[in-house]
Amino acid sequence: MNKTSTPVRGTLRRLAGIALSGCLALSLCACASLSRRETSTFVGTAVGGVIGAAATGGSTVGTVGGAVAGGVIGNELGKRR
Repeated sequence: MNKTSTPVRGTLRRLAGIALSGCLALSLCACASLSRRETSTFVGTAVGGVIGAAATGGSTVGTVGGAVAGGVIGNELGKRR
């Protein structure tokens, strides 16, 4: 492996993550009929998944764990609104 492939691969991962985050945000806009609690849960799941993936370098376990934790936190915050 040459030295230039690693920075390019990292840049592509970041761009893919940003694109995925944008797609998730747009898909949530279509859910206008959901309650605040449901919306908070979905947003928490999406954000938690992205943060979990970023924190663990794209690990599946980290992504799923972050999504679960984010969903639980979003659900709890949605109850309080």
